[in-house]
Amino acid sequence: MTEQNKSGRARGGATGRRRKPTAARRRRIAIAVSGATAVLVLAGAGLGYVYLKLDGNIQGVDINAQLGTDRPKNVDDGSMDILVLGSDSRSGDNGAYGKDEGGARSDTAMVLHVYEGHKKASVVSIPRDTLIERPACTDERGDEVAGQSRAMFNTAYEVGGPACAVKTVESLSGIRMDHYIEVDFTGFKKLIDTLGGVEITTTRPIKDSKSHLDLEPGTHTLDGEQSLGLVRTRKSVGDGSDLGRIQLQQAFMKAFIEQVKDVGAGTNPKRLLDLADAATKAIRPDSELDSVQELMGFAQGLSGLGADDVQMITLPVTYDPVDPNRVVPLEAQAEQVWKALRADRPVPASATEDAATGKAEGVIG
Repeated sequence: MTEQNKSGRARGGATGRRRKPTAARRRRIAIAVSGATAVLVLAGAGLGYVYLKLDGNIQGVDINAQLGTDRPKNVDDGSMDILVLGSDSRSGDNGAYGKDEGGARSDTAMVLHVYEGHKKASVVSIPRDTLIERPACTDERGDEVAGQSRAMFNTAYEVGGPACAVKTVESLSGIRMDHYIEVDFTGFKKLIDTLGGVEITTTRPIKDSKSHLDLEPGTHTLDGEQSLGLVRTRKSVGDGSDLGRIQLQQAFMKAFIEQVKDVGAGTNPKRLLDLADAATKAIRPDSELDSVQELMGFAQGLSGLGADDVQMITLPVTYDPVDPNRVVPLEAQAEQVWKALRADRPVPASATEDAATGKAEGVIG
């Protein structure tokens, strides 16, 4: 019998091949083109994002075959787990943000857990500098990639692509990921510009030469370039570690969710279509979300979430005693986080009490 995923759909059989649209599907596309229906939904930060327009915009990645069968149990309890990655590739238009060295890493990684009923969610940010036991995996070419001890978390994507990143998160958490969504620098920037910017309030100056961000304390409407600068800012906040950047990313995501919620039925059809166009070009989802119909169902399941409905935490870590530029999980506290999500329960406050924070709290009000 085909295994069912948490939303009741069969999984494991997706191939990522484009299907010819049926008459009903062509009608849905025509509706999107006319601007009558365009759906925009955020899923996670430096968390994740899902948007709908034309099938032709959606470039999916089939990771099922690469993941194989050695995965955590697929629990059918009405919840959903999504790995959202922000890629730091410098290829193509992204070359403006650094030298293209032929590879990419997961600059931002968030596990989005949507609870049964889809009225609440938790986001767990995984610091990219976390030292972990990276499992053996299969890359996008079908080649085997050896596991490694004390590997930085973000090297999983670098050496093995999306499937290796998913396998690493599943090994770390014991939770099966239902979906994967990837966002890149340029797509993120264009999406924010199309949205009209995101309003945030800073309580301290943020001046960072690396991300080219220069903000005085106060309320700002950030355009795409500034928003990208904010979620990339690291050296000028807190202790200069990736943990401080995660604090900024999570605060930005809260503001972004509220901005997205204001995009409703009263918005003009052209703006909705422009948003859908920018959004579908910004993401690379797994092959079970690579069509308008599939993304529509997924988005509708998340459309009721507001900023106050999303609990955002960072995986409990401490600075590595051997290399203070790296962090390692606090095993007991990290297990509290994953155990809570496996049981579809909120993460207890005690799980993060003794964890390193990056000392960037309160930079964004």
